[in-house]
Amino acid sequence: MTHPALPQLLRPRALEPGDLIVVAALSGPLDARYAPDLERAVAEIERMGFRVRLAPLLEAGRHRWWSAARPDEIAKELNGLLRDTEVRAIVAHDGGQTVFGYLDLIDFDAIRADPKPILGYSDISLLHLVLYARTGLVGFHADLATPGLGGHWQRASAARREELGKLYSTLLTGTEPIGALPAGPSWECWRAGRAEGPLIGGVINRIVLAQATPFALPLECFDGAVLFWEELGGQASYVWSYLQILRHSGILDRISGMVVGVPEAIDGLDSPDGSPSLAEIVLDVLGDRDIPVLGNVEVGHAGANLPMPVGIRAALDAEQRTLSLLEPAVRPHAMTGPLG
Repeated sequence: MTHPALPQLLRPRALEPGDLIVVAALSGPLDARYAPDLERAVAEIERMGFRVRLAPLLEAGRHRWWSAARPDEIAKELNGLLRDTEVRAIVAHDGGQTVFGYLDLIDFDAIRADPKPILGYSDISLLHLVLYARTGLVGFHADLATPGLGGHWQRASAARREELGKLYSTLLTGTEPIGALPAGPSWECWRAGRAEGPLIGGVINRIVLAQATPFALPLECFDGAVLFWEELGGQASYVWSYLQILRHSGILDRISGMVVGVPEAIDGLDSPDGSPSLAEIVLDVLGDRDIPVLGNVEVGHAGANLPMPVGIRAALDAEQRTLSLLEPAVRPHAMTGPLG
């Protein structure tokens, strides 16, 4: 059996002020109730200095089952955006349950020819993992447009919104490393230690399920990686099972550190009947693996997100509660061709 080669890191070209960012329905539909949130998201992106366009499938009330459209229709629109040289970045409107339906329809050659940032989390984290596995593309595990930029951001303090706006803008335009991400009061050291390696991760159920497909990341991608993950909904026992699958697959033996997002709406955590905390579940499965674990970081469904660029080297010090990006996520504008 042949295994896919390890991807060479593929950084998108740095954005410039006035560049076009398209918000697209890459998974779930836009409920008409949340159209004002989408408008607020567009305003946030414009405030960062970019032009914004909405992709045609992103139309309030349009849906097919739980999706914005059929998987082949979404793939066609995505591929069009990937091939359009005027489009410099794509922000997913929301997550959902559709990306698995079009993994085999993505134009990977278009990504290699003109890599561009794709932003989102939840179901979109599956897209980041697969595109990284197939092309080496740096995926921007960051806030979705409608529930994130237009939702969680609006409920944050003005100072936090400004901080996040500058952070996202710098990540998309800057060719120097970001350095330390702004730590929050929720961050906890679950196991002390330091680690340095490429960021790999997403919502944990998508990480596990992706590895069961032909689009799986080669296990070598996890060598020395800082694994970040989060989860929405379900049971605490499901999370324990997902972690056990990562153990059985050998992934937990390969990573150098772990960053765990704030859990959201997971039943059976910290309840009075003696249910475990998320930290206890993680440490139970890790056993005696001596890797640092930083918990309750803002990477996921629980609130405004810190960006986690997939494939970019990061430094983690769990005891000091620091997480730093050691490389830029984009390449200088003057460089041409599909270079890392």
